[in-house]
Amino acid sequence: MNRVLVALFTFLILHESAHAIDKVRIGFPDMAAQFMPVPLGQKLGFFQEEGLQAEFIRINPTPAMAALVSGELDYYTVIGTGVAAAIRGVPVKAVAAYVPGTPIALIARPEFKSVQELKGKSIGLLSLGTGLEAVARLIFKHFNIDPDRDVKFLVTGTIEGRFASMKQGLTAATLGSPPIDFQGKKLGFVVLARAHELFSYPISGLVASVKKITERPDEIKRVIKAGIKANRYISHNRDGTLAVMTAWLKINQEMAAATYDSLSQAFNDDGSLPEKGLRLVIEEAKRVGKVEREIALSEVADLSILREAQRELGIAAR
Repeated sequence: MNRVLVALFTFLILHESAHAIDKVRIGFPDMAAQFMPVPLGQKLGFFQEEGLQAEFIRINPTPAMAALVSGELDYYTVIGTGVAAAIRGVPVKAVAAYVPGTPIALIARPEFKSVQELKGKSIGLLSLGTGLEAVARLIFKHFNIDPDRDVKFLVTGTIEGRFASMKQGLTAATLGSPPIDFQGKKLGFVVLARAHELFSYPISGLVASVKKITERPDEIKRVIKAGIKANRYISHNRDGTLAVMTAWLKINQEMAAATYDSLSQAFNDDGSLPEKGLRLVIEEAKRVGKVEREIALSEVADLSILREAQRELGIAAR
């Protein structure tokens, strides 16, 4: 009889545990290191600690916003996409940031020794009207160079095409996220500036639908906590992060190490979404969308759940 009771008790516990795991679908646009906190969090068990199982879906920004609203997707990882959509009236908001400063680097031909020397030159981009152009404009503004008058942005395609254009002398510089800076250095180019060292411009985090925020705040809190734990791991465990990075990004150890060294300081340790950086994202979305009205932070972000997550993790309010 005792064996029967033990077996029944074990079955009930296992049955309950099976139902305790909530599955969440998290979208990201591309295989890039700035989106690593969530897959690393799943791989190392941080989501499981929060009673979650994450599925990662590669999806472009426009369909991602529609999927968030319909419930086919639970979260998206690009802050700028969520902000731009919210300004257009799509019921989504940013709820946390894992990379509050974009890791994009300004890469130039070796004869250029400073950003100021690029005044009057052509800068190669993948396309116009994208986040890459937005960050390029902010970098030049930081160095008192007018991006509308003092430089010329040219579409020179993929990174291979942009580097070829630089080699041919058609453009002076380009921009890109790690490991593009590493690839550029191997070709003899130089890094003149890194955006995350100059200003806050939140690039990677969590965007959720207003419906999700209203109906499932506890789930959002647990996802945020898993991401914060992953970020802290990234900051303090280089070797372990490199192992996950090489597997997820499908890159070799040398490139993974260079990527980590370029990017690791861009991750935060508390999920915070800096107001100053968020306002820059809002202003860029307004510029692209030709929006002139004032946008309140509350229109594009809800940080109340983040603050609860931080309290539970013992993170002091900032």
